Amino acid sequence: MLQIIRDTIESIKPISPLRLKSAQAHLDSLTKPPGSLGLLEELAKKYTAIRDTDNPCIKKKSVVVFAADHGVTEEGVSAYPAEVTPQMVQNFLNGGAAINVLSRQQNAEVLVVDIGVNHRFDKHPDLLDRKIAFGTRNMTKEPAMTRAEAEESITIGIQMATQLADNGVDLLATGEMGIGNTTASSAIFSVLGNLSVSEVTGRGTGIDDKTLNKKISVIQQALEKHNPDPDDPIDILAKVGGYEIGGIMGLLLGAAARNIPVVIDGLISSAGASLAIKLNPSVKDYIFPSHRSVEPGQEVFFDLIELPPLFDLKMRLGEGTGAVLAFGLIEAAVKIYSEMATFQSAGISERAET
Repeated sequence: MLQIIRDTIESIKPISPLRLKSAQAHLDSLTKPPGSLGLLEELAKKYTAIRDTDNPCIKKKSVVVFAADHGVTEEGVSAYPAEVTPQMVQNFLNGGAAINVLSRQQNAEVLVVDIGVNHRFDKHPDLLDRKIAFGTRNMTKEPAMTRAEAEESITIGIQMATQLADNGVDLLATGEMGIGNTTASSAIFSVLGNLSVSEVTGRGTGIDDKTLNKKISVIQQALEKHNPDPDDPIDILAKVGGYEIGGIMGLLLGAAARNIPVVIDGLISSAGASLAIKLNPSVKDYIFPSHRSVEPGQEVFFDLIELPPLFDLKMRLGEGTGAVLAFGLIEAAVKIYSEMATFQSAGISERAET
């Protein structure tokens, strides 16, 4: 394992129980019945504990969209051709995708990272070139990537998180783009959940029954051929994963090491998060799950993190769209914590003791 990954994993600690306790005490002192704001209070408490502060605020929000291609698309597992990956990257750069629209609403920046797209882009001020290769290999024939490439993808994510922390980011979201990545993610969840491929595999971009059966068969073939080690997240990533999934893993590790909360999007982001949690279970303390994807494999992630999603809008787009929608809830919770009056400051009588 690369030293940067090892050092980052070792530096991640569980959030402080004392910090959680003090945050709860502050919430209980606000001008409302205890617990009356429900989940908003839980969000505020968790955010405050992650940031390790008495005065939480959110000034800068970013969504990191990792883009990469997948060799397994050769097997006909998607409703869209592989050329859509670079076309959508260009759409992100032009500001025309759903993630751009929702991020503008939330006043969040969108960072687009080419970590493995099968295309050579012209230089663009908003495109971060971190390309490892021109897509992964076809996992039905050989491992998706070498272990060295898998570790490189994780390292890129760690470096991104470190850079963003240094630039004052208070809240991160994971996003991705890559035709074929629901196939890779379903393979990962089959291994992590010890579940049959059919239990964790959905329709992705909207495939028909024939293509779904093909997708299940392709994943099963790859798992039988490579036999990923369920206790070695990097082995799983290398054999059946994707560069963007590795980037998400690293982003989470790096953010947790720097006390930056991360909002997880749908299936693909959840796969990266699940692998990061397997590297260090304390990572889950720094995660906010956003929405429940219609993809069945994501349930493995919710079991690992031991938290339900914040909402279920029947979404399956990816890009970070669900995660950015959750920014509003988390920011509202933090504002309640920081701006609401206490009983003492407002001169309001507290509830009588019984």
